[in-house]
Amino acid sequence: STIYKNSLKTSLLQLQCHFTWTLLKQDVDLDHLEETIVDHIKFFIEPNPAFYNLLSYICHLKNSNEKALRNLQKAEEIVQKCYPDEIARRSLVTWGNYAWIYYHMERYEEAQTYVSKVENSCEKLSSTADGKTKLPEVYAEQGWALLSFGGNYFERAKNCFENALKEEPNNPDFNAGYATTLYRLEDFAFRCGKDRSPSIEALKRAVELKPEDTCLLALLALKLQDLKQVDEGERYIEEAMQKTPDFPYCLRYAAKFYRRKGELWKAVKILEKALALTPNSGFLHHQLGVCYRGIVFQWKKTRNPPQDEVERLIKLSISHFKFVANQKPKFVAAHTDLANMYALDKNYEEAEKIFQEVLQRNNLSCYEKQELYFNYGNFQRYHMKSESKAIEYYVEGLKIKNESLGRSKCSEAVQSLLRQKFERGSRDATYFGTLGLVHKLNGQKQKAIEYYQKAIALDHNNEEYQNALFELQLSI
Repeated sequence: STIYKNSLKTSLLQLQCHFTWTLLKQDVDLDHLEETIVDHIKFFIEPNPAFYNLLSYICHLKNSNEKALRNLQKAEEIVQKCYPDEIARRSLVTWGNYAWIYYHMERYEEAQTYVSKVENSCEKLSSTADGKTKLPEVYAEQGWALLSFGGNYFERAKNCFENALKEEPNNPDFNAGYATTLYRLEDFAFRCGKDRSPSIEALKRAVELKPEDTCLLALLALKLQDLKQVDEGERYIEEAMQKTPDFPYCLRYAAKFYRRKGELWKAVKILEKALALTPNSGFLHHQLGVCYRGIVFQWKKTRNPPQDEVERLIKLSISHFKFVANQKPKFVAAHTDLANMYALDKNYEEAEKIFQEVLQRNNLSCYEKQELYFNYGNFQRYHMKSESKAIEYYVEGLKIKNESLGRSKCSEAVQSLLRQKFERGSRDATYFGTLGLVHKLNGQKQKAIEYYQKAIALDHNNEEYQNALFELQLSI
């Protein structure tokens, strides 16, 4: 009956599991996430029920509830085998997912059975009888799930691990989750042009508590590299690669370390080894493309680069970027990288086609747009030899107020281009007006006023400049 169904739904919403953690499928590439978790299950040494719980939720989102149930059975098997004394405590998320999946399959009695199972266990486990008290393990599992759904969830993930650590400050797994989240948050904040939070201390502590976790070792190494402590970082990277030579997640970080250090061929070797283990990894293909591109740029700086070798690497880079762009349509950087490589290969039509496709999209984040405008501006400036179009797109990037790396690149590019024009003796009012706009968008009102005045001196009747100047003078 409807009443029964409604009261069941009310109980379901009280459960702590993937269905109540607002993990939205539009924020993530489900196929890619599923593949990542399957890889994790394959390569992680210790079996982990959380992987199967997350997998069951992804299967549900992809409309295969039968497969979702099979994954929950696997999670239960691991708990029985590895935690025979803590079955209820370790199974709350699994049972919550069972309840929800049975509910969606309209098997309401089974759903109710699992709801009751959770409620009874919570009563036994927690001092308060409402069952709402979250166990630290549940907080941690929620934290890992949030982390896997991308940048918009990192803050919430951090809160989850903080809550888990309040209960058990020395738990190695909770510390690992917390440190990983801080590292990811910094990386994400850096791309968005924000200040970074101090993950270095958290990483050191996590490595101390869990020295066998080579992903943590590698993240600590990358952080040390950020802080210009490269030699110390390299010691951790080498240690990680010795401990787990066939662990693709450790290898990909090691490759990133050597790529950033400028040892590109070494990075390529490591990436090829990792790719042999996980041949469909978009991340690895992308990194290989980036390395080959880097080698091409290194060669182009030399006197007589080996032309046929340069062309071979350009083609290789294109093939890797193409693989990623096809596999991960939402990964904008892969598309711009591919377009840029086509431009380098003088295949301008193909480059233009890709840029146009991405420019038409209406679901890009602010910082993705800014990066895109910067790249397309460069394409117009250096390959199409159209400075006016380049200026137009750099300015588009500036009009988006969010501070980011892409925005400051747009700002620098447009200013240097306009300065070149003035150095060549240009007295075109448009360029002075554009520089006025650039300073205005950057919040430098005094400078903006100066350039608008120069523009008006050259073009007396331009209403746009006069209005802009008037507004600025009012706002000071």
